[in-house]
Amino acid sequence: MKKDEILYQVKELNDLREMLENAVKNYPNHNAFIIKNKEKEKITYTNITYKQFQEEINALGTSLIELGLKGKRIAIISSNRYEWALSYLATVNGVGIVVPLDKSLPEGEINNLLQKSGADAVIYAKDYVEVMEKIKNEGNHKIEQYIQMETTLKTLVEKGKELMKNGNREYLEAKIDSEAMSIILFTSGTTSAAKAVMLSHRNIISNINAMNKVIKIYDTDVNLAFLPLHHTFGSTGLLLFLCHGVTNVFCDGLRHIQSNLKEYKVTVFVSVPLLLEAMNKRIEKEIEKQGKQKSVKIGLAVSNFLLKLGIDIRRKLFKDIINNLGGSLRLVVSGAAGIDKKVAKNFNSFGIRTIQGYGLTETSPVLIAENDKYIKYGSVGLPLPGIQIKIDQPNEQGIGEIIAKGPNVMAGYYENEEATNEVLVDDWFHTGDLGYMDKEGFVFITGRKKNVIVMKNGKNIYPEELELLISKIPYIAENMVFGIPTKEDDLDLAAKIVYNKEYVEETFGQLSQEELKAKIWEDIKQINKSMPPYKYIREIIITDEPMIKTTTQKIKRFEEIKKILG
Repeated sequence: MKKDEILYQVKELNDLREMLENAVKNYPNHNAFIIKNKEKEKITYTNITYKQFQEEINALGTSLIELGLKGKRIAIISSNRYEWALSYLATVNGVGIVVPLDKSLPEGEINNLLQKSGADAVIYAKDYVEVMEKIKNEGNHKIEQYIQMETTLKTLVEKGKELMKNGNREYLEAKIDSEAMSIILFTSGTTSAAKAVMLSHRNIISNINAMNKVIKIYDTDVNLAFLPLHHTFGSTGLLLFLCHGVTNVFCDGLRHIQSNLKEYKVTVFVSVPLLLEAMNKRIEKEIEKQGKQKSVKIGLAVSNFLLKLGIDIRRKLFKDIINNLGGSLRLVVSGAAGIDKKVAKNFNSFGIRTIQGYGLTETSPVLIAENDKYIKYGSVGLPLPGIQIKIDQPNEQGIGEIIAKGPNVMAGYYENEEATNEVLVDDWFHTGDLGYMDKEGFVFITGRKKNVIVMKNGKNIYPEELELLISKIPYIAENMVFGIPTKEDDLDLAAKIVYNKEYVEETFGQLSQEELKAKIWEDIKQINKSMPPYKYIREIIITDEPMIKTTTQKIKRFEEIKKILG
């Protein structure tokens, strides 16, 4: 059966230290990282080979133990950068427990999570100097060491090299317990306070092993590390690429993605649907601007016909489009939310393999994914090898809660037995997401259990279904469907719509808010016509201000509803 099929025979790795040693053995002189340095108007690049990366990890780990941090908890906070990866692997591969923190958290929340995790040390970028000074002065925590990336960290690496040169092997000979808690990761908490997820080497490495069996990564690949590394989707993705000798580069920011793709000749890109959908809209707009809709349509028909005969000319035929995305992009992985199937289909049709996966922080993170052989548009793919997926208590349409069992599932929430028992029942992890599985084993997500809108007549409405239809309107950047209480003690469906101001002005000219709202209503009415009356959207709120989101770009639905309804 498809869902159990292993596409590639790979070496099973036991922990992250073995993974790194294996990569260094196979690719010692490959560039693990390329770092861009900006000094005034001059730009230079520093290459860090796998061998150098390992040497710096060992040196930093040795210094951290010398500081008295053996077995202790070390928090990391910064934007994506080389020192983040260095600190993370140095900590988990022989020092203690790593606590990645969200770089966008406000000061009070950083302090709160440092306390909640019981952090003994914190490694931070210079942007957080003032925050750390305040936290240090408040003293309501157990932090012993404050390590700044730009200064102290470099000193510790040099000191560690000296210690090892003089015979210190404590870090090098440290034993790894693959089952023990090694990572405390906080959920992004779209509906409630962040919970501290306890993960082990086994959790993460089992997920890497499973992905290696269905997705081919090459040592010639270049990965743009775009997603925040403090999330499992970002950090496990980076570790997966490091496993294969891939070169990793960092994004200069959202506005610079296109230029970074070209600058580094990026071949693999892990992203979120919001960004990929925006990229697709730009591609379509450019095709329209150049009047090439007809030639692209013919090209797609020809290439799809030839594909059935085993002839693939997509990358030659759509070279201009691929060049617009840097020229080298071959694989795009989408996660964190469902991607519009039209977008995924477009990228694949142009010759850029585009797959999506599904998972959570609690599952290290990937549970289900499309792969190099199997894609079914609209689904999130097949369960990864070694992971069991079930639909719990399905209704008459076969929709129920997605539950999972596997070696990648967390041990539980740190110091929160009640929350752990809610989601871990008889070793099955209850995701809180609703979906169904077809006869071939492909899983389809229909919505979030907590988001279901229950009408007075007993009908269940999954807002995500309507949101997907609204998102297809080209000038709409994001939207959220929710229930508004009526006088009859029922609910009316409403949509908050964020429009793309630039697109609207370029396409429709200067419209007043009333004219724009009328235009949007016309498009919403077309969606309503395709729905049964109980799913009609009866009210809209329009704005060009982005909604409140997590760092993986999920809308904080309940915060938004609270803001709207007061």
